[in-house]
Amino acid sequence: MNEIAKPLQIGDVCLDARVILAPMAGVCDIPYRLIARAHGAALVCTEMVSDKGLLYHNERTQEMLALDADEHPVSLQIFGSDPTSMAHAAEAVERAGADIVDINMGCPVKKVVKNGSGAALLLDLPRAEAIIKAVVGAVHIPVTVKMRTGWDDRHIVAPELAKRAEAAGAAAVAVHGRTREALYSGTADWSVIKDVVAAVTIPVIGNGDIRSGPTAVSCLEQTGCAAVMIARAAQGNPWIFSQVNHYISTGKEEPPPTPVEKYKQMLAHFEALLAYKGEYIGIREMRTHASWYTRGLHGAAALRERINRTRSAAAFRSVVQEMLEEAEKFDIDT
Repeated sequence: MNEIAKPLQIGDVCLDARVILAPMAGVCDIPYRLIARAHGAALVCTEMVSDKGLLYHNERTQEMLALDADEHPVSLQIFGSDPTSMAHAAEAVERAGADIVDINMGCPVKKVVKNGSGAALLLDLPRAEAIIKAVVGAVHIPVTVKMRTGWDDRHIVAPELAKRAEAAGAAAVAVHGRTREALYSGTADWSVIKDVVAAVTIPVIGNGDIRSGPTAVSCLEQTGCAAVMIARAAQGNPWIFSQVNHYISTGKEEPPPTPVEKYKQMLAHFEALLAYKGEYIGIREMRTHASWYTRGLHGAAALRERINRTRSAAAFRSVVQEMLEEAEKFDIDT
């Protein structure tokens, strides 16, 4: 069997494939995590959850701990800068039923960094290590750490942080091949991911510029990482998980989704959002997802404008259903 087609073990959690949905704020809610799992994501990760929000029982934060029985295995990500508070948050994650607790040490957003959390921990490795030790000591489930390569090109610390994470008891690390300073610009530096792989014995998950089956396999082969994690390329494109799995297994690319498949998935996603969040929030959040689903489709700009004007579930369904029927007619005619 192809080595990268074999199952992957993270602690006592077995993944049946090597492609993972990355944690993304505003994207990785229950409806989308279930969609990603259905399309072949071996592990799905939640939006990041504030340790302080859990400590002080913030209602919105508590709601983010909700999990669905059909999405496992699932990793629930927490962020913070205090070891004790992070340990308490990890305990809440375990009680919520997550299979893995992930520590965010890569978020570049200013409001996170200014509190000493996320990517700010790349500048304070002793504190980062103390947080990992505290979290590992607080739970019985595997602990993973998601990081960037460093704060900037002058401070590439991922290999050292990964070694500290392993020594502290982490079961795996995920590395986004960009610095905090780079945000999401430029090209991901997979060479640092390779350096991390050489520095530790625990699984390393590669992240950054994974956009297809071929790029996933390139990252796996060039770096020696155990799995790949996909973020932006999965927005409006859950098919990428099956595409990666298919390419790993066969060396051949799956065809892209048809317009009919995209419209049907949009409608299914919308119905799931309605059931989970209600009409008011569901419509507004679906507008963002729809902008991603419709990328590359004929008349996408006009369609997005029509969708953004909808104010009811019925109106949204009507617009997308009309486009679906047109796409189905085209398929029949051709």
